[in-house]
Amino acid sequence: MAVTMYDGEQVYAADLNLAGDEQEPRIQVDKVKNSFKLFITAWHQDNRFPYREQLISNATRRYPCFEVDLEDLTAFDAALAQQLRQQPTDLLPILEEATGEAYRSMVADPNSDFSFQLTFISREKPKTIREVHADLVGKLVVIPGLIVSCSRPVLKAVVLKAQCKGCQAVLSIPIESGLSGCRLPRVCTAVRQTQQPAGEKCPMDPYVILADSCEFVDLQTMRLQETPETIPTGEMPRNFTVTVERHLVDKVAPGSRITLIGIFGINTRGLEKSQTLRQGYIRSIGIMTEKTYSSRFSALYTAEDEERFLNYGRDPTIYERVGKSIASAIFGNEDIKKALACLLFGGSRKALPDGMRLRGDINVLLIGDPSTAKSQLLKFVERVAPISVYTSGKGSSAAGLTASVIKDPSSGEFQLEGGAMVLADGGVVCIDEFDKMRSQDRVAIHEAMEQQTISIAKAGITTILNSRTSVLAAANPSKGSYDDFMEASEQIELQNTILSRFDCIFLVRDIRDEKHDKLLANHVIQLHRGGAMEVEEEGEISLADLKQYIAYARAKCFPRLTPEAGARLQNYYVADRAKIHKDKNAFPITVRQLEALIRLSEAIAKISLCSQVTLSHVEEAHRLFQVSTLDAATQSLSTSGSSVPQHKAELVKKVEEEIRKKIAIGSKMSRAKLEEYLVFRFSDLQAANFAIFNLVKREEIELRDGTKIVVRLR
Repeated sequence: MAVTMYDGEQVYAADLNLAGDEQEPRIQVDKVKNSFKLFITAWHQDNRFPYREQLISNATRRYPCFEVDLEDLTAFDAALAQQLRQQPTDLLPILEEATGEAYRSMVADPNSDFSFQLTFISREKPKTIREVHADLVGKLVVIPGLIVSCSRPVLKAVVLKAQCKGCQAVLSIPIESGLSGCRLPRVCTAVRQTQQPAGEKCPMDPYVILADSCEFVDLQTMRLQETPETIPTGEMPRNFTVTVERHLVDKVAPGSRITLIGIFGINTRGLEKSQTLRQGYIRSIGIMTEKTYSSRFSALYTAEDEERFLNYGRDPTIYERVGKSIASAIFGNEDIKKALACLLFGGSRKALPDGMRLRGDINVLLIGDPSTAKSQLLKFVERVAPISVYTSGKGSSAAGLTASVIKDPSSGEFQLEGGAMVLADGGVVCIDEFDKMRSQDRVAIHEAMEQQTISIAKAGITTILNSRTSVLAAANPSKGSYDDFMEASEQIELQNTILSRFDCIFLVRDIRDEKHDKLLANHVIQLHRGGAMEVEEEGEISLADLKQYIAYARAKCFPRLTPEAGARLQNYYVADRAKIHKDKNAFPITVRQLEALIRLSEAIAKISLCSQVTLSHVEEAHRLFQVSTLDAATQSLSTSGSSVPQHKAELVKKVEEEIRKKIAIGSKMSRAKLEEYLVFRFSDLQAANFAIFNLVKREEIELRDGTKIVVRLR
């Protein structure tokens, strides 16, 4: 920043009205300094002087950041705050000088060289990235967004030292913060030195930079992108380059949701061919991190809102009301909706003394027939979850879901860019067509679903990113639709390693029932006529209220198990495990399922804002677990209620006899080849499946290797 003398007073270049046109107000340096020093020493709240205390405390700890709330400055001196918003580039160094002077006067040490970096926070309504236009160049802006990539810190010169090759004179050039640069003079500007021979001139382009003598600060560039839930449908996400300097470096990582306070500037590096085209960027002077629901939405709570939420919690029917409010336009699926309510509210995260962390987020998998509203349920959860990302399995890769390492085209450095599960940290990832993903891509999210971290070791970058998110996935059976005559485990082409990470697994069936079909058809017709939107059932919660209530409950309520509830869960787990072991099914019940019961119980308690998990919460959690995961684990021909039709009984007996002839005792055969042979002989796949199932029940044959191999036992 240029400094000159004006009427005997040192003033900044912004003070000088050189152009004669519309200029920003003149900055009176002494007045600004005195006003800001008075603010630091005199501002008080509740008989406390927070800025005076912060200044001394930070200096004692040798922590050079000094944080100021813009609302406090506005309340103390509205003119100074407004001038800061309009001319932040010129005013910021003056305020930092004033902070140092205030500290030295408070500690009565005029020789102290401790300097402060001024940072800001603000509670004002932020602008979106799409609202930042050319009229805001040079002004202070407050913008929320998502950090999608960060560069490694580099050194930026703030004072450049250059020496003339001819006269050896050293030139000192101050450089503004951000991405601004400078050009060295092409001719020597120094007064002729005595050591230079008379009559000899300094050459053109005489200056050589003295790198060791320059003053440097740390600088890091990041990419700030719109949050996924605010991007208009059909639009590409927009982003800005952000620079952070000095002690703000390495404060955030990819996937962090922040509100940024910065100066909207012009990037003069990497210019286009046309010298009139420039790229905008934001020079950060304050970062507010949004790690939890509370930090994102606490500003929206009023006393009336909180009282309304507490009334929701006191309502004994709140669990049923929340369940009815989940996708109320979709007919039926009451238990699935209650499980989704548990997913949205979540359990309680726990940090153990040894540093281990136990997740509280609930994962749900929907597997079933087409046209059973699975995708609509996912879309609803995406809308109601305060933080959410929706993606399709077919169009998602391992890097797109977790994280990728990209090369910055301008600097040539590798940068880390977060994927869907990193960007949804603290929220929900909805993955449709989960079965269409490649198996190697599904394996990549194992760590993210259980440990809730993503480990990266690529291109010399070794780091761990947070992915504290719930996963809601939807998939179709392997044959496209569910087949009553096949084992459930045979139709779900997902490995046990991924299935065990889901707390609830629902088999969504398209059951042919005349009464149910009439009710469903009537509901769909009313929807299309507009009549079903007329009225929400009394007691249901609106979408906006539900979204806020979820955020409030997750921020304020952290239920814990009572001894009685813990004993009941232990009994449930032992009984369920014995039942599955007896059935010898492909879906194991492990400790992960016990933790799933705990999380479901905590989520049900959280819906009622209860601080303790009671027996009623545990019983309802186990009921949900039974109608979802346990049913999926034990469902077979016997549990589906299917039996051999009377008109096929004779044919099935013939097929059974043919199987005995085809496979000798102790021998084995591929089930696919056996079915192909039986269909060739009898032209009836259904009868073949009935025959195989009957022989399995009588323990004459056994299905191994995930039901792919048939072994004759006797």
